[in-house]
Amino acid sequence: MRERSQSVATLEQFKKIERLTADTEAALELSKESGDEEFIAEAVRLISELQEAIGELEFKCKMNGEFDSQSGIIEINAGSGGTEAQDWADMLLRMYVRWAEKKRFKLEILDYQPGDGAGIKNATVLIEGAYAYGNLRNESGVHRLVRISPFDSNARRHTSFASVSVTPDIEEEIDVTVDEGDLRVDTYRSSGAGGQHVNKTDSAVRLTHLPTGIVVACQSERSQHKNKSRAMKILKSKLFELQQEQQREMMDQLKGQRKKIDFGSQVRNYVLQPYQLVKDLRSNYETSDVNSVLDGEIDPLIESCLLMTDK
Repeated sequence: MRERSQSVATLEQFKKIERLTADTEAALELSKESGDEEFIAEAVRLISELQEAIGELEFKCKMNGEFDSQSGIIEINAGSGGTEAQDWADMLLRMYVRWAEKKRFKLEILDYQPGDGAGIKNATVLIEGAYAYGNLRNESGVHRLVRISPFDSNARRHTSFASVSVTPDIEEEIDVTVDEGDLRVDTYRSSGAGGQHVNKTDSAVRLTHLPTGIVVACQSERSQHKNKSRAMKILKSKLFELQQEQQREMMDQLKGQRKKIDFGSQVRNYVLQPYQLVKDLRSNYETSDVNSVLDGEIDPLIESCLLMTDK
């Protein structure tokens, strides 16, 4: 049913473009014959709508990866720097939550570790909706903030880092084998947003995959068993993504290519002082409207990265 819904939506986009193309041609012909300003204005409006519709379809065509149509799991970790970095991680969490709300995606906080005094140490959020992963996959990497620190009594400028990791929420069972002997399972009491109802029991689960060092945690369910099952699903998704990444790197080496951006490298700068600028270091897209970006208006940044790829 999900695939059918997505196919119907794509078909409707093509029908809309066909309709707009016919209407635009008619309006241009009428404006040419009559010279009437109303027909000219109508032609200009239709051309603008047609350009927008084609742009939307072009953007969607870039999301043709195996799991681009799936929901996404976004994980945010504060870098070194204590309270300053933890506050920046919390700002990023708010940015993605606001973006998802504007897209009318469903949100679920799977894990949330509050910071020491302010912000968060890390958080994992499931963003459910069609093409959520496709939209967010290029957000993975290190995000850098430059600002006058609100936690510095001397009002000095600070640079903070936080890492973002995005994996698909793969619904079907994927062919990834996890040896129980390679796992360290820790249980603890849930904390933070959404966890108060289970604070009295060690229901939260953290899985550490010892060979790769990948750590996943879940505390959204009341049951420890359900949290472990969900954490295992996320772990398999991460391991699958790691396998895919290793295959891509091997192919690049065989082709004599080097990736410009590797996972975990710096992808975007957010500067609040001494000037205001957000710049993506891959697409070179930049905007001075920092407040809107931090309030969830990140579609132009997302689109700039997707449209520059060959996929």
